Amino acid sequence: MEEFMTRYHQWLASDKVDEETKAELRALEGNDDEIEFRFGSYMTFGTGGLRSKMGAGCGMMNIYTVAQSTEGVARVIETLGDEAKARGVIIGYDSRNNSALYARRCAEVLTAHGIKVYLFDELRPTPMLSAGVRYYKCIAGINITASHNPAAYNGYKLYWEDGAQPTAETADYVSSFIYSTDIFDGVPTRDQVNEDLITMVGRDFDEYFMEKCIGEQVYPDVIGRDADNLEVIYTPLCGAGYRIVPEVLRRIGVKHLSTVDCQMTPDGNFPGLAKPNPEYPAAFEEGIKVASTVKSDLIIATDPDCDRVGVMARDRSGEFHCITGNQMGSLLLDYIFCALEEQGKMPEDAYAIKTIVTSEMATKICAVHNVELYNVLTGFKFIAEVIGEHEERGEGTYMLGYEESYGYMKGDYSRDKDGVVASMLICEMAAYYNLKGMTLIDAINSLYEKYGYYMENSAEIYMEGLDGKEQIAALMNKLRGANPAELAGSPVVNIRDYLAETSKNMITGEVTGTGLPKSNVMYWATENGNVVVARPSGTEPKIKFYILANGADRTAAETNTVACTNALEDMLGMAHGSLKK
Repeated sequence: MEEFMTRYHQWLASDKVDEETKAELRALEGNDDEIEFRFGSYMTFGTGGLRSKMGAGCGMMNIYTVAQSTEGVARVIETLGDEAKARGVIIGYDSRNNSALYARRCAEVLTAHGIKVYLFDELRPTPMLSAGVRYYKCIAGINITASHNPAAYNGYKLYWEDGAQPTAETADYVSSFIYSTDIFDGVPTRDQVNEDLITMVGRDFDEYFMEKCIGEQVYPDVIGRDADNLEVIYTPLCGAGYRIVPEVLRRIGVKHLSTVDCQMTPDGNFPGLAKPNPEYPAAFEEGIKVASTVKSDLIIATDPDCDRVGVMARDRSGEFHCITGNQMGSLLLDYIFCALEEQGKMPEDAYAIKTIVTSEMATKICAVHNVELYNVLTGFKFIAEVIGEHEERGEGTYMLGYEESYGYMKGDYSRDKDGVVASMLICEMAAYYNLKGMTLIDAINSLYEKYGYYMENSAEIYMEGLDGKEQIAALMNKLRGANPAELAGSPVVNIRDYLAETSKNMITGEVTGTGLPKSNVMYWATENGNVVVARPSGTEPKIKFYILANGADRTAAETNTVACTNALEDMLGMAHGSLKK
């Protein structure tokens, strides 16, 4: 009998599996492909934890895989001694179906080991979980969320004592404990919970967090000066930002705040949202309807766990446009620098952080403002590492960290992207430009005129199913064999394979290290500064592609973007126009 089928029958036969789950499993009888999909392998516990569709099976998110993972975390904490157990673990969750149930199961397993637990009394934004780790001085944190994935998914994010997601070394160590644990007999039962070790986290911590967010204002009086003109629409996309974000905006002086009422109630089914992701224009359809009523020029959306934020803004003709993550990051970076300089508050030792797949406009902005810029791999844990290193050395003033996928972080109280503080800063920035007679679309165009024309394109190829991982690996290997001489008419001068940890100078032939941790990423750079990057997603069955182009003017930048995309399609053996976001 195939191993996946053996596991399937073990679950059916176990007296630890509830009858509802067994009924779901019995309904799969005869569907060997689905059984293999669910039982063919375990979910991979990476630096971002776990993420998968919900359902019965060892390769799915369910009460049993959540308990097994938490058992592994508990056993790691036990090796650290009684002090670590007393410091405890803080647990949060978002609006997804079963998130509260999974969070409660985590608390049961941990307290059975004598580990203190801080459990949020209702759903909260992800950055609050990260901030909670630091505030309560916990040894770790667990957040039940699948971020912006469709409704069928859920996930398990692990945070370590600095409030950031763990390094690959720590994640591998935790994984070794998880997968050496029997999923049924090795996990405490639900009646072994120690309620005395659970402290509920409520509105007092909300006040702390909101105070910290508000403390990150750059121009504290700018919204007050534009309060009568600033019209803002907000939607949490049925997620965890529904209460905290509007409250922060009201407290900083936003008088005209409208909400998308049909999306203000937390709902794990995300009605009307195929993808509750503010990267996609479709997520703003209901917001645009509200905008037509209240005549707002600005719509802000946060994803279900409120760590990402997207924006649509009107241009002067009245048409709404999505502001990309790259554009918003550049806008915020320039705004923060300019606003501080105007007030004489710009620190001399300022530094900022972006990921290698994020627009190179940041490089120019930081150079003009004499700010040191760090480039890191995708993931806020790498941004957090740079901040931690500076703190240890006691040097540098952190200004902003961000990535193109709509994640921004300002302040030192959290170590993850923060849709709450970002929403606040976006409103503040909109008021700043309003006072100058400019829309945010005008502001983007002014950045191009000031720093040069940078255009980006991103695309993805989904590879789901039983052989999805093998297809992704094969396609990445194909790209590793590609050695284009030029991209968009400019010679390729550098090829980096972050998995092999090599950076090859194509002019001299010299091969050096990448200077960054090992990761499954390919990177091509041209003489004129265009960049193409390919990397598999860490949370979804897909490969993501990034085109970072520039040009002497808008037309040249757009032309180079298309040409680089065509070159990537040639490397993939695809027809031009095949790669779409």
